[in-house]
Amino acid sequence: MALTIVPPKSASVSPGGLTLEWTPRFTLAGMALKVSDVAQRAGVSPDALRFYEREGLLPAPPRSSSGYREYDDTTAPRVQFIKGAQAMGLKLAEIKELLEIQDRGACPCGHTRTIVERRLAEIDAELERLGDLRRVLGQMAELECPATVESELWPCEATFINRGDRRGG
Repeated sequence: MALTIVPPKSASVSPGGLTLEWTPRFTLAGMALKVSDVAQRAGVSPDALRFYEREGLLPAPPRSSSGYREYDDTTAPRVQFIKGAQAMGLKLAEIKELLEIQDRGACPCGHTRTIVERRLAEIDAELERLGDLRRVLGQMAELECPATVESELWPCEATFINRGDRRGG
């Protein structure tokens, strides 16, 4: 088995293979990675890795004799997949479903389409809700409030009360 030296992403490597870091750190391809190494590669915190493991998004890695988690090179791209799916608004349970499909060696694209279509419907409903809210707020911004006249309810107060009196919404 040939070993390849892989510099960390943050290293500035010269053509001669030297880095400008005070303490250059290299890992050998195929070598076990520590939590901090994977976290740095994936752009997350070590706590995020542990959280994903607890939630079942990452398989529990083997442990060293001293109890440290030992990850392989496939973990950082998996975490980047998780973060990308989260950035697209997918819930952790949905992401877990997609990862389980991938782990079985199947293509998750069909299931992804179903999840994405559901997410689009949620976004459309939220946009409609926000449009209604914007309309009401715009009307409130145009209210003429007779601040010098005593009233049982000020116009802005009445609007808030009416909005708060809606049942189920």
